[in-house]
Amino acid sequence: QVQLVESGGGLVQTGGSLRLSCAASGSRFSLKAMGWYRQAPGKQRELVAVITSGGSTNYADSVEGRFTISRDNAKNTVYLQMNSLKPEDTAVYYCNAPYYPFESWGQGTQVTVSS
Repeated sequence: QVQLVESGGGLVQTGGSLRLSCAASGSRFSLKAMGWYRQAPGKQRELVAVITSGGSTNYADSVEGRFTISRDNAKNTVYLQMNSLKPEDTAVYYCNAPYYPFESWGQGTQVTVSS
């Protein structure tokens, strides 16, 4: 079964914005911390943003001040608002639960930032 579905990626110029969405299945969504990850070609997947079940957030230094993670528990959805995008943000973006991961990763959504 599909558990995580990412969407919202695309091609954007440097300085532009995108909003990513992650729709998750399961009745325990509201109890999970959720995170956004990204993986650029030839690089390891990295965690860029986390939101806890209580709404606290943390960001990687590389995206601090530019990205905002949020969640809507009624919709089982987590969002990533991405502003002031840079070419180094180019990657496939995934969501998952850092502490209690879903059974499988989603397909991810491609974000490409042109210079």
